[in-house]
Amino acid sequence: MRVEGIWHRSVRVDEADGWSVRILDQTRLPWAVEWLRLTDETQVAHAIRSMQARGAPLIGATAAYGVALAMRRDPAALENVCAMLAQTRPTAINLRWAIDRMLGALRNIPPAARAPAAYAEAAAIADDDTATCEAIGRHGMPLLEEIAARKRGAPVNVLTHCNAGWLATVDWGTALAPIYTAHDGGVPVHVWVDETRPRNQGAALTAWELGAHGVAHTVVADNAGGHLMQHGQVDIVIVGTDRVTRTGDVANKIGTYLKALAAHDNAVPFWVALPHSTLDMRVGDGVAEIPIEERSPAEVTDVTGRTADGRIETIRVAAAGSPAANPAFDVTPARLVTGLITERGRIPATEAAIAAMYPEKATPAS
Repeated sequence: MRVEGIWHRSVRVDEADGWSVRILDQTRLPWAVEWLRLTDETQVAHAIRSMQARGAPLIGATAAYGVALAMRRDPAALENVCAMLAQTRPTAINLRWAIDRMLGALRNIPPAARAPAAYAEAAAIADDDTATCEAIGRHGMPLLEEIAARKRGAPVNVLTHCNAGWLATVDWGTALAPIYTAHDGGVPVHVWVDETRPRNQGAALTAWELGAHGVAHTVVADNAGGHLMQHGQVDIVIVGTDRVTRTGDVANKIGTYLKALAAHDNAVPFWVALPHSTLDMRVGDGVAEIPIEERSPAEVTDVTGRTADGRIETIRVAAAGSPAANPAFDVTPARLVTGLITERGRIPATEAAIAAMYPEKATPAS
């Protein structure tokens, strides 16, 4: 998408040397646009753990390039490298999907051939994600067009949570893809952007990329969503996801479940946008079976921002000595989900609909 007027992907091979990997350092946004150069798998692992690269599809693509970097140095280390990268973030299933795809492409070829094959497979994963997200935008756009028609040209008010735009994917995004597609197609759209505590991905990332693309938006406190829905100021909720079960339960950034409850109580459609790589057909009960990452308490007790004189500072906002808990995700049961926006079309969040849409993934419950 556009950054300072230039079209970019969130991860790419460095054009200068043809082998190192460039990613946007998302921990520096929105204050600075800095491209990191990654040269080995340990740097890739650090980038994923530290959330320099974040967003389920982007994590998978970045890890795939981490495998390629490792194969350039030591093609015999395939299994160990993949195991290490797979442990960097536990909740997003896209990471495991990408690692498994890399293993499938490289395991049975001679070590000497693994490096070029790894770069080719990582590029294919990135291209697949781009095409998938673009298709999600096309299939989600009619939802916004229908609302715009009912409102006779008044802006469609979309509420989203966390960041599920192009920064979270290779390009286009998941939840934001229909918004970008509608905006570019002339549909008037306004986005309510949840700040998304504790890391503020909405205020820092979603707002930044929407602004860079020229999409009207307003940042709101996480707890404002229910109020806005009660007063008819939200036409539709669209969120992304880090994992969707075969039964339609949805794991996403902490606070998503509360938005789904508020949407249900106010008859506001609640849609989830996902690529095929986010489906986990092995899991039936999302609440019981999806591992929820517990991140550092400092993300809750401390806040980083820009001071009036331009310095980037981290300050403590919690009482001294008070402990903090930081579950990074929650699970929204399928019963609260209006439907799923996939690259193949829109479907109900049911086991039967998911199995019919993705027959190649449908397997008996283990």
